[in-house]
Amino acid sequence: MLKLNKKINRLGAYTSASLVTGLMSSTKANAATFTTITKTITDQIGGLPGFITAIAYIMGTLFAVLGILKIKDHVENPSNTPLREGAIRLAVGGGLFVVPLITEAMQNMVGVGGKGVELQQMKNINSYNSVSP
Repeated sequence: MLKLNKKINRLGAYTSASLVTGLMSSTKANAATFTTITKTITDQIGGLPGFITAIAYIMGTLFAVLGILKIKDHVENPSNTPLREGAIRLAVGGGLFVVPLITEAMQNMVGVGGKGVELQQMKNINSYNSVSP
């Protein structure tokens, strides 16, 4: 087991080193400027709420099903399975179903969900080429 962990760590180190070497030896030397990094970050953040919504719905469904199964186990054998285990799983599942509503409310409160003015102001940060001290 110890040898396997060493091999996995070594493989990760080799992969990281080759990735860094490849990036450093690219033909575009100034490809990773502050402007391109911030532009990439602000462009990719746009898909995060949809990803969070999908994960929340999937995990909420999973916890709801597990909660129902635990309650069924409690009904069949109350001495081995307490009712609180099923109730906790159902509560967590319900809470995860509310996460997309909360993220949408947060977006509307900040302004990204409605007009998009603040998001455009965030994208305007990319127009600055240098950071002043």
